Amino acid sequence: MKKIGITGQSGFVGNHLYNTLNVSEGFELITFDKNYFEQEKKLANFVSKCDVIVHLAAMNRHEDANVIYNTNVSLVHKLINACIETDSKPHILFSSSLQESKDNLYGKSKKEGKLAFQNWAEKYHSKFTSINIPNVFGPFGKPNYNSVVATFCHKIARDEKPKIINDDEVGLVYVNKLVSKIINAIKGEETTEKLGDYSDELVVNPQYFKKVSEVLSTLTRFKTDYMENGIFPNLDKSFEKDLFNTFRCYVPTNHYPVKFTKHTDARGSFVEIARTQTSGQFSFSTTVPGITRGNHYHTRKAERFAVIKGKALIQLRKIGTDEVINYELDGDEPAYVDMPIWHTHNIKNIGDTELITLFWINEPFDPNNADTYFENV
Repeated sequence: MKKIGITGQSGFVGNHLYNTLNVSEGFELITFDKNYFEQEKKLANFVSKCDVIVHLAAMNRHEDANVIYNTNVSLVHKLINACIETDSKPHILFSSSLQESKDNLYGKSKKEGKLAFQNWAEKYHSKFTSINIPNVFGPFGKPNYNSVVATFCHKIARDEKPKIINDDEVGLVYVNKLVSKIINAIKGEETTEKLGDYSDELVVNPQYFKKVSEVLSTLTRFKTDYMENGIFPNLDKSFEKDLFNTFRCYVPTNHYPVKFTKHTDARGSFVEIARTQTSGQFSFSTTVPGITRGNHYHTRKAERFAVIKGKALIQLRKIGTDEVINYELDGDEPAYVDMPIWHTHNIKNIGDTELITLFWINEPFDPNNADTYFENV
């Protein structure tokens, strides 16, 4: 079992990598805290425990580019010095960037970091892999910091109007794809280019090439169709599915529960629970008082819980956090809550009568690829 440490564990990519490794077999995670870079003994203890270190910690933006450069180069040398002092030889994977070939201080910091790790690996006969990464997008990116996608999602979901400064074509990779590439590189299952006897480079090619205006147009459509009218978009195309799963994680929590339109006449009542432009699976459950269902999460599936009879408590918690979001629904006013990816969720009958819940999910259940991970809310 490989012992893996991730600098930048709490960051955008680091958090996704940590959570994915946590539900993968064959790995033991060594916890990292950003304060270790300021505490030599703790950093030394960290590197000495690791078989593999994925170095993701870096500064991306600052009003002074020199601060970015100095910070990123310093972090690399602190990590190398800790390895030398403890005679540790972990496989280090370094998140470089397409910017390394450009004439800016962020790119120069990545290029210098790569060369420093390469020199260390060749001198001390350890393994080093530089990972050349394009623009990354996905859930939980920090607006105005990680990517234009994160900024657009945050603003659009809050009725703000983003501005396009340069309508360029951007090469994008979804964070799940990048994480998969990193894990395969740890396993030695990715095709790489040799840099030296002990070092190599993995180039992660963009999955998608999209103009900034195209991304904005798609997200604006999600806002109208999904947030305003409750319609799921077509999720058959991978880019739309990845972008939609990203967008959903920026929807404010007070958007839910969303009440249905209930049509009543002498025969009874009719409620439409989901209108979609995609395929999926509809189902329902009955739950006796006091019983809780669920306590699991998904990493790619879109799912809707619709309460049509009885009283329910729906709870969600983002993986890796402690905050629990609670929604109470009553079948007298039918309503729904949608489950964001990477949020463990459950539903409990808090009434005195039978609870009837309708479910929609965009993928029929496949026991061989369930994308269902159990964790109590």
